Amino acid sequence: MTNKSLRSNILTFIATYGESALQEAMQQYIDNQQIYIYKTKSCTARIKISDIYYLQSQQHNITIYTSHDIYKKYGTLTQELNILYSYGFIKCNQSCIVSLSKIKSIQNNDITLANDTILHVSRSYAPKLLAAFNSRNYAYNSNNSSISIKK
Repeated sequence: MTNKSLRSNILTFIATYGESALQEAMQQYIDNQQIYIYKTKSCTARIKISDIYYLQSQQHNITIYTSHDIYKKYGTLTQELNILYSYGFIKCNQSCIVSLSKIKSIQNNDITLANDTILHVSRSYAPKLLAAFNSRNYAYNSNNSSISIKK
């Protein structure tokens, strides 16, 4: 593809979908290339950040749920959130962080993920979660999603 045709394609895309859609598409591409390094005493693995749905913690035991596998390691959720926050992860309750890009809907006090997993949202984290969900334009699909959290 020549520079001229590339420029033409980009301008056509912007004219059709808007500049913010191009920025979002570029961010999604960048995010899809990012790797999370999973380390334990006996193992190191590379996990695509875009494959991670959520992480749960129970007494410093972190479980990482991905589209391909489940990983377990020792650590704190705060450490993991510090690593993953810039990739669109947010706390939904005291023991769980979730990828905003994997949220299909938020209804009442539950999040439904793209893989149909349901996670609980605590009242203290709900406002920040909803604001992040809405601002990142992971907007809801009018087919059967809704956004509301009871207080």
